[in-house]
Amino acid sequence: MVFGVVILSIKTPQVEIYVPDTSALIEGVVSKLVEEGRVRGRVVIHRASIAELEHQANKGRATGYAGLEEIKRLRRLADQGLIEIEIGGEKPKAIDIKTLGSEAIDSMIRDYAYETGATLITGDRVQAVVAETMGIPVIYVPPSEVPRFRLAEFFDEVTMSIHLKEGVPPIAKKGRPGDWVYEVIGDKALSRKELEELANEVIEEAKRRTDGFIEIDRFGSTIVQLGTYRIVITRPPLSDGWEITAVRPLKKLSLEDYSLPPKLIKRLNERAEGILIAGAPGMGKTTFAQALAEYYMRMGKIVKTIESPRDMNLPPEITQYSKNYADLGELHDILLLSRPDYTVFDEMRSDEDFKLYADLRLAGIGMIGVVHATTPIDAIQRFIGRVELGMIPSLIDTVIFIRNGYVDKVYEVRMTVKLPTGLKEAELSRPVIEVRDFLTDELEYEIYTFGEQTVVIPVKKFMARITTGVIDRVARRIIQMLPGADVRVEDNSIIVILPRRLIKTYNKKIRKLRKLEDKYNIPIRIRISE
Repeated sequence: MVFGVVILSIKTPQVEIYVPDTSALIEGVVSKLVEEGRVRGRVVIHRASIAELEHQANKGRATGYAGLEEIKRLRRLADQGLIEIEIGGEKPKAIDIKTLGSEAIDSMIRDYAYETGATLITGDRVQAVVAETMGIPVIYVPPSEVPRFRLAEFFDEVTMSIHLKEGVPPIAKKGRPGDWVYEVIGDKALSRKELEELANEVIEEAKRRTDGFIEIDRFGSTIVQLGTYRIVITRPPLSDGWEITAVRPLKKLSLEDYSLPPKLIKRLNERAEGILIAGAPGMGKTTFAQALAEYYMRMGKIVKTIESPRDMNLPPEITQYSKNYADLGELHDILLLSRPDYTVFDEMRSDEDFKLYADLRLAGIGMIGVVHATTPIDAIQRFIGRVELGMIPSLIDTVIFIRNGYVDKVYEVRMTVKLPTGLKEAELSRPVIEVRDFLTDELEYEIYTFGEQTVVIPVKKFMARITTGVIDRVARRIIQMLPGADVRVEDNSIIVILPRRLIKTYNKKIRKLRKLEDKYNIPIRIRISE
C-alpha cells in the first residue's frame, strides 16, 4: 500500500499597501480613514511628501505643520496596532524641493504607488483622475466627507468674533457694530496643542471646501477665508504664543435696510462713480460695500471686487478677485480689459492700492473704495501725497462715512477757483477743493496748496473761531462807548442793556451801534431797564 504525500502550500495573506500624497496628509484624511476602519494594512509615507512638508514648515506655513501633525497621528495609530507605517520612495534633493512644483511631487508619489501596486489616497481631484487613468487604485476623499469644523462651535447668533490664545480662556466679541462687549466663553485656558489642532482643522477645511481659500501663508501667520469666516492664525516667533482670531458677519443687509435719504439714493443712481466708504475698524464698512455692490448688480451693472481676503458674501454674478493670488499689474490688466461698470476695492492700504484705484477710475471704471478712517475727512486725506491734489475730485466724488453700522455722514467733493476762506487779498485766489455736506450743501473743508504745503482747513470751525473773536472785540468796544451799559454776548449776538435814564445821554452813540452792526454783520439788540 502506497501512501501519497500531499504538500500544502500555505500563503501568507497579502497586506494591503496605501500611499497618501501630500494633499491627503495636509488635509488629515488618512487618520480619519484609519479611525473609520476604511484603511487597514501598511501605510507608506513617501520621502518626497516629508521633504515638501518640511520645506513648507521651515517657511512658517501652516500647511507644512498640518501635514507633519498628520504623520504624527498615523504613528500613534500604528502604535495602537491599527496599521503599519513605513517610509518609502526616493528623497528628492533639497534644491529639487525648491524648484519642483506640487505637480512634480504628486507625480513622484503617483509613480511610486503604481510601481508598488499600492492604493493612492488623495484629496486632490486632478491627482485622483490621473491615477485612475494609469490604473492605480484610488481612495479620493471629496469635500463632502469633511470632518466637524470645531471653530464654528464657538459662535452663536450674536457673536461677531472669537479670540483664542494659548494660556487664555476663549473670548468672544458679542453684540453689533458700535454696541458690543467682550465675554469669556470658556472656563479653562486653551493649551498650545489645542490651538495647533484647531489651526490644522482650519487648514484642512480650506483645502477641502470650494468656498475655502488660504489667502496668505507667511512665516508666522496664515490668513484663511472659510465661507463667511475670516480667520487669522499667528504663531511664534511672530507672536508670543499661538493665537486664532475668527470674524464672522452677523447679518447680511441690503441697501434698502439702511433707509438712506432719497437724495443720496439719487446720487448713487446717477452721479456717484468715485465712492469712498470710510469708518473705523469694525463699524460695518465692508457690510455696506457688500450691500452697495449687490444694489448695482440688481440695476444690471457688471460688478467685480478686489479683496484681501475675499470675505464679502456676494452672489455668483459678482466675480471676486484676491490681491494675494495676483499682483496688482495683473488685476489692472484684467479689469481694464473686462471693463466692469463698478469695482469694489475692499481694504485699501498701500500706495499700490491707491494707485490701482486711481488708474481704474481715470480709465472710466466706477470705483468703490473701502478705507479705514476715524473721521470722514481722513478718508480724503489718505489720497493726499499719493496722487496730485488736482486729481482728487476726479477720483472721489462721494465719501460715505459709516459709524456703528449706519451711514453717519456723506461728503461731496468739488473743485472750484476762489479765494480760500480766511484770506483777503484777491490775488491769492487759487484752485480749491471744496468738501461739502452732501445733504445740507454746507461747506465743511477746503483743501488747497499754499506755497509748497497742502492745507486742509476745517471751514466751519475756522469761521466759528473768527466769529467768536470778532464778537468779543465789538462787545469790548461797546463797553468803552457806553459806560454804565450792561453788555452781554448770547448766541453769536450782542445784547446791550441800558438804564432808561441814560437813553438821552447816549442817543448819538446808540446810532453808531447800527454802523457796527452793518460793518461786522453781528446782531446788536438794545434793551431798556428801569
